[in-house]
Amino acid sequence: MTTTHSDDSTGTTTVEYAAEQPARLEWAKHAPEVYKAMIRLDTAARQGLDHKLYELVKIRASQINHCAFCIDMHTKDALASGESVERIVQLSAWDESRHFYTAKELAALELTEAVTVLTDGFVPDEVYENAARHFGEAELAQLIAAITVINAWNRFGVTCRMTPGHYQPGQYK
Repeated sequence: MTTTHSDDSTGTTTVEYAAEQPARLEWAKHAPEVYKAMIRLDTAARQGLDHKLYELVKIRASQINHCAFCIDMHTKDALASGESVERIVQLSAWDESRHFYTAKELAALELTEAVTVLTDGFVPDEVYENAARHFGEAELAQLIAAITVINAWNRFGVTCRMTPGHYQPGQYK
C-alpha cells in the first residue's frame, strides 16, 4: 500500500507500506450457522455490562491473542462510544498505568488476562476474588462470558488471518 501526504518542510512524501495479507478463509461465509451463533452469543454476553468496560476487555484480550482484526474493530468501537485515546493506548501496559482505570476496570482487565492466558491451567483465586469484590454474581458471570466470547472470536480471526483496517464502527451490529 502506498500513501502520499504533505510535509510542511519538504513538500510531498510517499511512504510504501507492506502489502496487505489476504484472509486465509472467509470462515463466516463457509460456516454461516456458527457465525450467527457467535453473534447471538456475543449479544447475550454483553448484557448488563458497561459498554466501555466491555470494549476495554475485548481490546485487551485481542492484544494478548495478537488478533489484529479484533484490535482494529474494538478500538474503533471504543473510540466511537466515547472512550479516550489515552486509555486505549495505555491498555497494553495497564498494569504500569493503573491510574488511567477504575478499580473495577482493573479487576476486569486482570481477570481478562487470567482467563485469556491460562498458562497455569487455572484462574488464580486472588484474581477471581478481586473481580468478585467489584462485580455482583450476575455481572461477573456476564464478564466471564464476554471474555470467553472475545477469545473465541480471536481464534477465528487469527486462524483465518482476518484483515484489519477496513472495519467501520457499527458495521457488524
